[in-house]
Amino acid sequence: QVQLVESGGGLVQAGGSLTLSCAASGRGVSSGAMGWFRQAPGKEREFVAALTLNLGRTSYADSAKGRFTISKDHAKDTVYLHMSSLKPEDTAVYSCAADLSLSRLRGGRGVAYWGQGTQVTVSS
Repeated sequence: QVQLVESGGGLVQAGGSLTLSCAASGRGVSSGAMGWFRQAPGKEREFVAALTLNLGRTSYADSAKGRFTISKDHAKDTVYLHMSSLKPEDTAVYSCAADLSLSRLRGGRGVAYWGQGTQVTVSS
């Protein structure tokens, strides 16, 4: 079992920055991929970014490219999502996810592990 705990959400003004953290614990956390999804009120959950835990290969949604950066700290089994130039439309609950397959993680279906989510609110 893998447990994922997010932190770092909050309220930020448009144009500001925020860094989310996802701490992983449990067996199997050292392989596969971890990433972030978000879900705004009334909308479907959408993929944001992911990376493979061994080689650090990254993948981003178009909405995240150039503004968000996903990274990892192997020593802490933690994945980060640094978000900059935030917009009100980035407001959502951001959830961490983990799976052995990057492609399955990107698709968001059948993903093995999910965190509880953390709220990010961007004010205009």
